[in-house]
Amino acid sequence: MQNGLLKRYFLTCMAVVLASITILGTVFLFLAAQYFKGESLDQLDTMAEHTAEITEKVIVYDGSQYSWLGAKEDVMSLLKERYQGFTLGAKDSDIFLTTADGVTEVCTEDAPCAHTTYKISSKLLDKAFKDGSYRGMSTLGEIYKTSHYVVAQPVVKDGGVVVGYVFAASPAKELSTFLMDMLKMFGGAALLVILFSFVVIYPSTNRLVKPLREMAVCAQRFGKGDFSQKIPVTENDEMGQLAMSLNNMASSLAMTESVRRSFVANVSHELKTPMTTIGGFVDGILDHTIPPEKEDYYLRIVSTEVKRLSRLISGMLNVSKIEAGEMRLNVTTFNICDTVLAALLSFEQQIDKKHIDIQGLDVGKVMVQGDKDLLHQVIYNLVDNAVKFVNEGGQIRFAFSQGPGGTMVAIRNTGEGIPKEQMQQVFERFYKTDRSRSLDKKGVGLGLYIVKTIIARHGGDIVVSSKEGEYTEFKFSLPPAPKERSGHQKSKQQPGGQPRGTTAQPLPTQPPAGPGDGGLQP
Repeated sequence: MQNGLLKRYFLTCMAVVLASITILGTVFLFLAAQYFKGESLDQLDTMAEHTAEITEKVIVYDGSQYSWLGAKEDVMSLLKERYQGFTLGAKDSDIFLTTADGVTEVCTEDAPCAHTTYKISSKLLDKAFKDGSYRGMSTLGEIYKTSHYVVAQPVVKDGGVVVGYVFAASPAKELSTFLMDMLKMFGGAALLVILFSFVVIYPSTNRLVKPLREMAVCAQRFGKGDFSQKIPVTENDEMGQLAMSLNNMASSLAMTESVRRSFVANVSHELKTPMTTIGGFVDGILDHTIPPEKEDYYLRIVSTEVKRLSRLISGMLNVSKIEAGEMRLNVTTFNICDTVLAALLSFEQQIDKKHIDIQGLDVGKVMVQGDKDLLHQVIYNLVDNAVKFVNEGGQIRFAFSQGPGGTMVAIRNTGEGIPKEQMQQVFERFYKTDRSRSLDKKGVGLGLYIVKTIIARHGGDIVVSSKEGEYTEFKFSLPPAPKERSGHQKSKQQPGGQPRGTTAQPLPTQPPAGPGDGGLQP
């Protein structure tokens, strides 16, 4: 590319310059030849007209016909006197007069004269008579050895009687001399233009190709995984836009590479910890390092870690399906409140244990459109986070609002909240604000990433707000149902905040894939 593109572009430009010069030169020489020919014929025509006037003055009528042959000597003297010092066509131009049948009688050329030897063809005489004159290039039969410019004028007396013809001729070789001189001048000018074009085009081409060379070098580095170098953007043209696009691509690839490495590191860490725990306890049981009376205790820990690995793998599979675009929505219209109740009943023991007060469920129907199973997973993950991080004896509040743009669902829990600097990261894969795992020993950091993706697939959005030491709230929007929006049936609550008197879905035998992962502080 370094030599090929520069060479091709330079040769193309020079070929265009040469073709332009060739066309211009051809047209210029053609017009110059036509101009020279026209000027030569015009001057010969003037000479012929003057000669015809001289001849008409000496024509006499002998009673039967007009003739000027008796005054040939007078005509010759007048012609030589009239055209002495004549410069057109230089000294090679000549004038001669013929009779009506084409025989030369008077000639300005010194003897011996070839004009008197040969007779002018009748065809040429007829053309001069019919057209009033003849203009062209000819050898006049055998009179001239080379082509000459020739003008012929008939000498006509009163009554239309042709008494003779006047011929004026000059060699056409002067045209070749003229064109050669013009060609030399044009060739010199063309050579200067070519040199100037070379001086201008080559640096311009090199300057144009230089950014492409830099882009090629940077692209090779990008291919090797080095995204540190940026292409300088010096112009706001197509080349500058291409450079900016490559720089943006490099930034995107660098971010993707960083995410990939972080993903691999997080997965490795998440897999290593439970596998180390499982391996250590199993080896301790097998080599009897752990006493038999404590085997059940440690086997329960192994069982917990195995389940955690299962949730991690399930969450990773869900992430893979999401990123591969394999997530398909089975859209139906359903009551989102029933989904919330089903999720809450799955956490009944944890709610009782922490004495959590559940509020905001004293509403009727809130109908939405979406994939019921996927949205159950969204609610389950958000409720799981709220239950984990609500303070002892705290409160979890649900809120529903409907408008032309859709249905808004909010889940707020009291507790420590999320630090401001971590608010923008809670939806990232494997992100955990509680790195010590003192509050969440089961999460793997994928739940909220999956939640955000599912909501986005439904055409909605999810946001988080928090105030440290007071609360954390997640709000997400969903499309409204086309017909039934909401009802007015009230549900009652029993002491302790658990809903009572509502119809809930049957509890799932297992929680949905990826529950509670990646929440506020897993």
